[in-house]
Amino acid sequence: MPSIINIAAYRFVQLSDNILPTLQISLKSKAKELGLKGTVLLSVEGINLFLSGEKDAISSFQNFLNTYPYFQSLEFKKSFSNFQPFKKMLVKLKEEIISFGIHSINPVKYSAPYITPETLTIWLEKRPDLVLLDTRNTFEVELGSFKNALNLDLKRFRDFPNAVKKLPEKLKQLPIVTFCTGGIRCEKAATYLLECGYKEVYQLEGGILNYFEKCSEHHFKGPCFVFDARESLTSSLGKG
Repeated sequence: MPSIINIAAYRFVQLSDNILPTLQISLKSKAKELGLKGTVLLSVEGINLFLSGEKDAISSFQNFLNTYPYFQSLEFKKSFSNFQPFKKMLVKLKEEIISFGIHSINPVKYSAPYITPETLTIWLEKRPDLVLLDTRNTFEVELGSFKNALNLDLKRFRDFPNAVKKLPEKLKQLPIVTFCTGGIRCEKAATYLLECGYKEVYQLEGGILNYFEKCSEHHFKGPCFVFDARESLTSSLGKG
C-alpha cells in the first residue's frame, strides 16, 4: 500500500500584507515539524499548496490550517504514492498565488460558477455546443486532456489573455467550461473570460484531479501532468 499522501488545495481570499511574513514562518515551521515536503504559496490573494507526507502528519497540518479563519474547510485533492515526490519544504511569498499578470482579475470578488465533474459528464453527452477550454500549458495538454478540448497552445499561464484575443468572436455566445489540473488556473481564466464579454462561462470544480476522483477517465484521454517527481497521474490517481 502507498504510504505517502499528497494533497493539493488553494483558496482565493483577501489577506493583508502585514500578516504574510508571520504566516509564512508559522506554516513552514509546522510543516517541517511534521516532516512534510512540498510548496506553499502565499500572497494577498490567498493560498496555493502542494504537500506530501505520512497520513497522520498530513491530517495534523490540515487541522493546523483550520485554526486560521481564512483557511477553514479548504477542499483538498488527495492522491497516493509509495515515495516522497518533493525534495524540499518551501513556503514562499508571491505577488499572485497563480501568475496571471492582470491584477484586476480578482476571483474573491467575482468568479464564474462551478460545475461538478458529474454535471460536466452529462453536459458533454447532451450539449453538443459546449466548449471545453484547457487552460494548461501545451506540454501538459499533449500528455492528456479531455477529448475535443480547445488547446490555446500556451507556453505559460500568463499567455492566456493574449491567446483569448485570438479566439473566434462566435465563442462569446457559446457555453464554455474552463479546466486545469486542480482548479486554480481555470478559476482565474473563467473570471477573465467573463470580463472579456463571454456570456456563459463555467469552471470545472476541483479540476482534472477531481474529475478523475468522481468520474474516472470518462471523456478524458491520457494521464494528467503534475508538477512533482511523479510527473503524471492516471485516472485512478496513481503515478502515470
